[in-house]
Amino acid sequence: MRTICRLLDQKRPRKGDRYESLITFVTDRPGHDHRYAVDFTKLKNALDWSPTQTLDTGLDKTVDWYLDQLDWCRNITDNQYQRQRLGKS
Repeated sequence: MRTICRLLDQKRPRKGDRYESLITFVTDRPGHDHRYAVDFTKLKNALDWSPTQTLDTGLDKTVDWYLDQLDWCRNITDNQYQRQRLGKS
């Protein structure tokens, strides 16, 4: 979450506070996982597959994609998107 905020601070700075100031913490849900981890060992062994992106490069590309799609994002957040097919038909 903080990594995404730092990327946004670099790529699309806010006027005033940094993006991290928008984070609001809430009471944790009972049974909520406190740690998530991904182990690619089984995929590597079974399929000879491993990720081509690191978490950092993947997040960087994801943030770039969303910044390039701001009109689409606004459509979603403004409730204008009604699940219709968008783009090429």
